Amino acid sequence: MASAKTKSVYFCSDCGYESPKWLGKCPGCGEWNTFVEEKVSAKPGKSARKGLVRSSTPVRLSEIEVKEEMRVKMPSSELNRVLGGGLVAGSLTLIGGEPGIGKSTLLLQNILSIRNRRILYVSGEESASQLKLRADRLGKISEDTFILCETNLDNIFTQIENVSPSLIVVDSIQTICSSEIESAAGSVSQVRECAASLLRYAKESGVPVILVGHINKDGAIAGPKVLEHIVDTVLQFEGDRQYLYRILRSIKNRFGSTNEIGIYEMAQKGLKEVKNPSEMLLSENRDEEMSGIAIGVTMEGIRPFMVEVQALVSSAAYGTPQRSVTGFDQRRLNMLLAVLEKRAKFKLSQKDVFLNIAGGLKVADPALDMAVVAAIMSSNFDISIERKWAFAGEVGLSGEIRTVTRIEQRVSEAQKLGFESILIPKGNLKGIKDTFNINIVEVGKVEEVFKNIFG
Repeated sequence: MASAKTKSVYFCSDCGYESPKWLGKCPGCGEWNTFVEEKVSAKPGKSARKGLVRSSTPVRLSEIEVKEEMRVKMPSSELNRVLGGGLVAGSLTLIGGEPGIGKSTLLLQNILSIRNRRILYVSGEESASQLKLRADRLGKISEDTFILCETNLDNIFTQIENVSPSLIVVDSIQTICSSEIESAAGSVSQVRECAASLLRYAKESGVPVILVGHINKDGAIAGPKVLEHIVDTVLQFEGDRQYLYRILRSIKNRFGSTNEIGIYEMAQKGLKEVKNPSEMLLSENRDEEMSGIAIGVTMEGIRPFMVEVQALVSSAAYGTPQRSVTGFDQRRLNMLLAVLEKRAKFKLSQKDVFLNIAGGLKVADPALDMAVVAAIMSSNFDISIERKWAFAGEVGLSGEIRTVTRIEQRVSEAQKLGFESILIPKGNLKGIKDTFNINIVEVGKVEEVFKNIFG
């Protein structure tokens, strides 16, 4: 019997756009040199007939009854917060992150703590003995958790029918392949087809499915962009492996807010939830006050916390001044130094400036500008800032202090942690009832910041 004919099709690795020939620029997303060649069967596969078996008919919008989504509560309250209250029945969730960041550990320690639910953990990367060793290290064993080491999609669905799980975890989607697609596992067509098949199963059965995804060197989910469009929720697990802290961030969520984050600490027995992130990001009490340290109030989504900004300013020893930044935008630091030079008349052009956000956190919130400026000038003058001062404000190009969002939450966080004074932009509290037990100092220009903290 003759084998099915194959043909070459070109896919955009970014958006999944399909073309019969290679193109330099993708018509779908406009990116250059993203087309990859894949061999596909010219004969339509069985997957074309796979799908929702029940037919749909149009319904008036006014006649649709809205029911509260059934959710599976996860043992981790931080994970529940990011998901919007738990896993929705029949949903497809994608968790991405760098290798070794703790994705598998996060999922394994959660599913091992779930009781009265049959769970199938499909691993395409690790053996059963490796997973058992990790489970033993976490110190949790569940009788209703089944491990399947398989990469063939058809075999996975066969075992799903045998086990009848109420929750499925696939680690990772890039290792799964369908026999109906001739390209290798991890290719655009394989990832798209396998994710679509799992989505159809989740919607038909009402069983939530969690996928683990690799990320590329740019930090985005590896594979076609359509993968993120297929799933209901996309979570990003990030952090610096040199530090103990991890942040779980929601990038897309059809059943909740994308403004929530969860914070974990990597411990010997798995991931530990961090209930108060502000305390973890502030250094322990020092015996003496040191210059170059300022406390800023930043926001991650709708969650405020305090971060310690550390700056070191010294005379350039090798002619060309150095600018070194950890956890903050290098270009924004250059802009702030130019504002101090031009507007505040501080001579910093011939000085080395080193900036660090303590705790390994990466901050993109412009409200941290005021704390950065205060730390730089504190180090430059070698005068320490009082420990009980906090800062929240954006610095503009003309040296003005611009208003920031969610000022109420920022001031409340500083008050809750025992800070006595906070500098905020002038007029930022307009229309907000002042019920705070903290000294609020409003400033309009950079010069006013220095007058208040240095006298």
